Order: sequence, then structure tokens, then C-alpha cells
Amino acid sequence: MAVREYEDREIADEIVRRIVEAGRLTASSGNHQPWHFVMVRNRQNLRDLGSLVTTGRYAATAAAAVIVAYERTSPFGVSDASRAIQSMILTAWGDGVGSTWTGFGGLENVRQRFGFPETYEVLAVIPFGYPKRQVKGVKKRKPLSEVASAESFGTAFL
Repeated sequence: MAVREYEDREIADEIVRRIVEAGRLTASSGNHQPWHFVMVRNRQNLRDLGSLVTTGRYAATAAAAVIVAYERTSPFGVSDASRAIQSMILTAWGDGVGSTWTGFGGLENVRQRFGFPETYEVLAVIPFGYPKRQVKGVKKRKPLSEVASAESFGTAFL
């Protein structure tokens, strides 16, 4: 579940490290690891992110955010960085820390403000924090029979 409102509460260093490690340890095409992550925890830097990412203004109120960039020359950069993002989001959730994906490319202003070289493209900014509201455990999802098949498309899955 996407979390966009956060408690005014810091995330422990060991949890922050676990989140970034989850991204680092994610599998990548040919093990090239074409990503770079910048963990932002400084309050002013978070406010700057909130003003720069139009789809993620709430990053300004998060306890932390990870800027995820990939090497522009990597043919699998978007895919590999996306995998790393998902790993970080799931790891955070395991510690009770909520998040959501903000942005999807077009973040040149973030690249410049946070010092990434021109050889990198910022894919997304992922805010992290403890949810301000209780998160309901039930998501509205299509039935498994509508999104999965066995052996060939349209054949019933288990």
C-alpha cells in the first residue's frame, strides 16, 4: 500500500541501512549494478525534494527518501533500478516503514540538485516514514484467475 502521510518520527540508522542494502543486493542484468542511491535524511534536503518532485510533494514530510538513479548507458538500467526500488520498499515495510514510488524519469532537477554526474539518470524518489494512519491490510486486486495462467495464456492457474 502506498503511504503518503508520515509520522514525525525518525527511522533508526540500522533500518535505513537495511533499506539501502536491500537495493544494493538486488539482482541486476549481468550483475552490472548500474544504479546509485542517495539516502536523504536532512530536513531541508527533504523539503527540497518535495518541491522538485511534482508527483511526490509529500517527500518533504517523510523521515527519509532514497533518490534512485541509473547509468544512462545501461540498456537494463530502468529495469534493474526498478527491481532495487521494489526490494527497498518491501524491506522497509518489513520494519513497519511505509513508502511509495514518486517520479518516473524527467527528474533532471533532482539529478542536478543532489550532485549526480551527467552519466546518471534519476529514475525515482522513494520517500520513507512511519505511516501517519493505520494501513489497512486488504488491497483491491483482480482475482488471480484474471492475471495468471498455467502453461499458456488463458489456461486456468491452479
